[in-house]
Amino acid sequence: MNKSAPTALSASLVSCHSCHMLCRAASLFKGAYAVCPRCGAALHSRKPNSIARTWALVIAAFIFYIPANVLPITRVISFGKAQSDTIMSGVIYFVKSGSWPIALVIFVASVFVPLLKLIILTCLLISVQTKSQWRPRDRTRLYRITEAVGRWSMVDIYVVTLLVALVKLGALATIEAGPGAVFFACVVIITIFAAMSFDPRLIWDTQEQNYERKK
Repeated sequence: MNKSAPTALSASLVSCHSCHMLCRAASLFKGAYAVCPRCGAALHSRKPNSIARTWALVIAAFIFYIPANVLPITRVISFGKAQSDTIMSGVIYFVKSGSWPIALVIFVASVFVPLLKLIILTCLLISVQTKSQWRPRDRTRLYRITEAVGRWSMVDIYVVTLLVALVKLGALATIEAGPGAVFFACVVIITIFAAMSFDPRLIWDTQEQNYERKK
């Protein structure tokens, strides 16, 4: 970070969250209400209550993550016999049947990525609250990656939805979505909102504050 370079905050500039127009809002930083001149949305120098909202969503996602992986995500009824499978039991089935690529995709998209995203968001929140100066550029990149890949965890829900819609063979075979699918969908949706509520500019605010103190 070039410490001598002016920032948008110091120049009384703020980006609109709706249309991304860069607006001059000097009165905003004095506690006054300001709106975007183009779309009329409320302007904020930082996302309001970003840390508190993100913590609430991350904790909720951690809570839903447990039943999402413990409860069955699909229920197969074939010739009168019912078999329930969790995400991991489905991964194990594909491994035993020799379908390693499918097992790898399901494991990465449905188990590894959601958990990694929650861990990264937790670390970012802790680093911001502790005013850490550790590699702000790398932490910003981590956030961008987390925001981009989170939605791909829905691949497991798409598969379940397709199977439920296509496999309706009456007494021969029927596939139903299990309760784990609902919890898993909640995890993915909540983590997407958690990434959206986190403001990565908070990572750089500590750098600017330390620079101002040293001046």
